[in-house]
Parts: sequence; C-alpha cells; structure tokens
Amino acid sequence: MPSDALAAHASDLLAMPASSPAVLTAFWFAGDRESAPNVQIAASQFDRASQQWVPPKYVVNRHLMGAQLGSGIRRIGNPVAWLDASGRIHLFVVATGLGGWAAGRILHTVQSSPGQGLAELEFAPLRMLPLSWLWNTSYLVRSAPLPLADGGMVLPVYFELGIKYPVALRFDRTGAFVGMERISQRKHLLQPTLLATSATDWLALHRDNLPNGRIGVSRRTDGGAQWRDADSLPLVNPDAAIAGLSLSPGHHVLVHNASPHSRGLLDLSTSGDGLSWTRAVVLEQGTDADEYSYPSMVWADGHLWVSYTDHRTRIAWQRFALRDGASSAAGASATVLGPAP
Repeated sequence: MPSDALAAHASDLLAMPASSPAVLTAFWFAGDRESAPNVQIAASQFDRASQQWVPPKYVVNRHLMGAQLGSGIRRIGNPVAWLDASGRIHLFVVATGLGGWAAGRILHTVQSSPGQGLAELEFAPLRMLPLSWLWNTSYLVRSAPLPLADGGMVLPVYFELGIKYPVALRFDRTGAFVGMERISQRKHLLQPTLLATSATDWLALHRDNLPNGRIGVSRRTDGGAQWRDADSLPLVNPDAAIAGLSLSPGHHVLVHNASPHSRGLLDLSTSGDGLSWTRAVVLEQGTDADEYSYPSMVWADGHLWVSYTDHRTRIAWQRFALRDGASSAAGASATVLGPAP
C-alpha cells in the first residue's frame, strides 16, 4: 500500500510481456476511503528476479487528468488495464463529475511513458468514452477485457442510473473505440465478466442486484450478433462483484462470494462449460462482518494469480499452480489447483 493510504479497493491484474522485468502489474484505487477527494489509482509490479512486489506508486491523479482533459473530475475508482497489439498499456478508470457512482463515466487513459517499469510508468488521458448522450453517464467499468483474435478486445461495462444492465464495448488492436452493444435485457445485472467457451461462443456472468440473487448469465453463440439471457447459475450472489477467466476452451475459473448475504466467504470455482461450477479452493472464510471482495484474475508466468480487497484496507493476492503436470494453461485440468511455491 502507498504509505499515506488508509483504504484500498477494486484491484485489477495485468499480465506483462515475457520480455518485461515484471510478471504482472496490479492497479487499484487507494486513499482515505472510497470516494474520498484524495483517492488515486495506485500500482505495483511483481518483479521476476526478486519474486516480490515492488513498492507502489500512484499513476492516475484526478486533478492532473482533469486539467489535461479541460474538465473537472470529482472522484475516481475501478481501474481496468489492457495491453494493445503494440504492447502499450491502456487503463480505463471510473470517473465522476457531479453525483455519485451512478453518474460515473469511463475515462480512457493510455501509457505516456516510453517504458513500463513502475518507476517511469505514466498515463495520459485520451478521452471520456462516448457512451451516452447525457454527458456519457452512467457507465462504469470493473472487469477484465476479453481478448480477440485480431488483437482487439471486448471490454465489459455496465449502466447503473436507476436500472442496471451490462454492456459490451469493442476496441480494435490499437485501442480505438469501435462500438457498443447491450448484453442483457434484465434491469438488475451489473459488472459482467466474460468467458470464451469456444472460438465462437461467449458467456457473460453478472453480479445480481436483487435480494437473494444468483449469478446472472447471458450467452452469445455461433458468432451471433446478439446476446441472449439464460437461466442464472445456482451460485448465490450477495450483490457482489465476481471475476471469471477462460484458461482455454473447456477450462474456466471463477472467483465469487459464496455466502448469500455476506462478502465474508470467497471461493475459487472451476468449470468445463462455464455453467456447471465446482468449488476448488476456499480463498477466504470469515464471518458475516468480514469483507473479501472485488476479485481479479490473470494467467501469467505459468500460474493463476488472484487479487481481491481485504476489508477495504489493503489488497490481498494468491498464486496457484495447476497440479496435473501440464506445462501450460491450454493443457491443464481446470479442476486441480494448488498453492504455488
């Protein structure tokens, strides 16, 4: 944690190129508390040589970003990172003007430093994404993008002004915004996470805002141009963020809060089809008063990495190996996981 930060939330993990001295970069927001005026986006990197996290630094400041954009930013949160086809880091950040998170916009920033080492890493604002006629509100970002074969990606975002629904944004290989489409017609789903179940079929799994909610499901099959809602998973969702990752077709992992009315239990589950899930690891097991939330996952350096908020005061992380002797994610069993050395 930065030395002056009392709170932390909403981490995001980015796998770095094999040539980088860092295995991965972690981003999160830190400050006195969520929505505090001094909240900034912090970052740290896991060094390949030392196998340690380097001391963090702030990489996005709302005052500096607002000055460069020419418009004020009242608060920031929820960073999500992506590497474009040229290896440049794009960082998408929730930003607000007047109003709370329901009036959020998505700030698209791009790496402005020549290198990606943490000491020199800097970002410059590109623009607020043009998603709504009403000053681009109320769209927010939370989950990792789904990479595409052409080098572009699909960024899952969500609308939450009054009603809530998930949206998919498409970007080309350079990071240029191409277009958007609504994922679900339901009005209580948000914070989608995307899984590629085959070369042509995708699943979107959603946080459910309803009491006694279950993880929501939308499907896009056979390369079709339209998303369709499907039956929710039997997995409970206490109005909490989830994180999903496709290691390969037939091998998917999901981190989710597994207690009906609390974020005190955090599970890592596995699936072959993205619809039937089996608990593989209990990441955290506390009381109803505890909070382990807003997970992120990435495959990097031959391991599965997981990060999440620990009681809103720090970011926790765990690293796992696939225990069937496979040397890569593509050949690994999604049901056998163990702590990495």
